Amino acid sequence: MKERARELKAEGRRGSRPGKDDGESDVLAKIAEMPEPDRAMATRLHAIVKASAPVLTPKTWYGMPAYAKDGKVVCFFQSARKFNSRYATFGFSDAARLDDGAMWPTAFALQSLSAAEEAKIRALVKQAAG
Repeated sequence: MKERARELKAEGRRGSRPGKDDGESDVLAKIAEMPEPDRAMATRLHAIVKASAPVLTPKTWYGMPAYAKDGKVVCFFQSARKFNSRYATFGFSDAARLDDGAMWPTAFALQSLSAAEEAKIRALVKQAAG
């Protein structure tokens, strides 16, 4: 919660000034702090999201890399190490356009990224960004 409070304060200072920092430097700094293999996954996911949905803006969200559209977080990465979990998580918020009937997944466990997982993530990010 402290991370989120700092993020909101920083966003408030940036305001709507032209040429404001879009949050990418914050995301890259958070990724650089991660231990391996989370850092490698987060770096690759950052590239995938930027290439698949250039309309999404990088920002930090609760201290983790996230990507927003019109100020609302659409997708995010959670480091396994930060939460003492056996897997990292790539998730989507309710702003993501992933609706598929009455039930659909909103988060995915990641232990590694192969070409197959990257292709699935690309497709989901494109759909989520609308």
